[in-house]
Amino acid sequence: MKRNKTILAVVADASGEVFEHPELLMVGMNGGHTRLPRAEELIPLPEGSRLFTIPDTPPVGMDGNNNRMVTLRKLPRHYGGGRAQAVSAFLTPGYTRTLVPAAAYGDKQVQLPLWSYTAVGWCVEEERFYAAAVRVDRNTQWEPDHFDDRKLDPLVKKLVRAYPDNRLVEQLARCALDYHCFAAKNLFFRRWEAPLPTSPVCNARCLGCISLQEAPECCPSSQERITFVPTVEELCQIAVPHLEQAENAIVSFGQGCEGDPILQADTICQAVREMRRRTDCGTIHFNSNASDPDAVDRLAQAGIDSIRVSMNSVQEGFYQAYHRPCGYGLEQVYESVRRAKNHGLFTMINYLVFPGLNDRAEEVQALGDLVEAAGVDLIQMRNLSIDPALYCRAMKLEGEGLGMVEMLTRLKQRIPRLQYGYFNRTRENFYPEGYETDWPLPV
Repeated sequence: MKRNKTILAVVADASGEVFEHPELLMVGMNGGHTRLPRAEELIPLPEGSRLFTIPDTPPVGMDGNNNRMVTLRKLPRHYGGGRAQAVSAFLTPGYTRTLVPAAAYGDKQVQLPLWSYTAVGWCVEEERFYAAAVRVDRNTQWEPDHFDDRKLDPLVKKLVRAYPDNRLVEQLARCALDYHCFAAKNLFFRRWEAPLPTSPVCNARCLGCISLQEAPECCPSSQERITFVPTVEELCQIAVPHLEQAENAIVSFGQGCEGDPILQADTICQAVREMRRRTDCGTIHFNSNASDPDAVDRLAQAGIDSIRVSMNSVQEGFYQAYHRPCGYGLEQVYESVRRAKNHGLFTMINYLVFPGLNDRAEEVQALGDLVEAAGVDLIQMRNLSIDPALYCRAMKLEGEGLGMVEMLTRLKQRIPRLQYGYFNRTRENFYPEGYETDWPLPV
């Protein structure tokens, strides 16, 4: 963004109607620190993004006349003078937030649902919304315009009829129609990346788990977890036609509607071998917490092409506080990453990022050390979906980080071969031409 733009704070009334505040400037939060956004941290709100309110939570803006932070509990008179609520953006996939909304989170009475909350403002000169975000992936296949439910329903019914005894088809039909999972929809559209959930159990208790919430400190999970382990044939009935027929075909283990697939490694290894016996088309991908290095060895030998390892931090304290692992730690995760790369897998980190933690100087240094030592190919800069106040408390965040754009720039300067992204890739696109210099990405 050019530096001479005026970005006003965006607020909402009690009914959810959104206004730009005529006097307060947009600010955002990096960890627990509230500040003005830097020019490089703002972009026009991407197409397909959504705005929503943060209930019963007053917004914070800056009075430009005296550079003072103001908590706005009531709207201006010409906007009705009623109670003010903070506004957040939910970014379309492919963009990483740089600041969370600035708000008086101590006023709210409920834990917020599992969304990624992004600061948003109104550009006076351009008369449009701006978001605190940076683009990290060129892939546009996950934009909402590609997922027309009017075309989906007959395709779901057709596949369910074709495999009436396949429990996984039934599960994914529910994911597509009830939970609006884009990956599940891809299966029925016969294109791109399709999911293969396998595990009803997990060996972590992530604070922001979207499929199972046992602890009272968070909110209800956004979907129900799969309750069975699919058979090899159930997996192959779905995967093989997709690998053979879909455009840019990927099938991936490890989904939001399951625990961790590494606990079903034996079944998955059998399924992958059978898939590769029937077809050599497409990409077979594995998402996991990578808690078992020996299982990673077996999966690589069975024939997976790529792996993505989830972590909110590369520092043990933050990792333990969020993932709450059972029977493993970062030592095992790091070993799995090293072994995956040694086996020749395209190796990615599913980095669950939050401004104020992942851009801390010590975190950036440790992440770079891991990338260099293990040979990590790509970092997926995934926005962590969680109540910002809950996360800051759980991580005991103090002060502010370097800034998310600065973090990305430093890492790329240190390790030019490192790629950024948001999505899994086909094996034909693991190393696109010019990837060493492909940063920053155009908006």
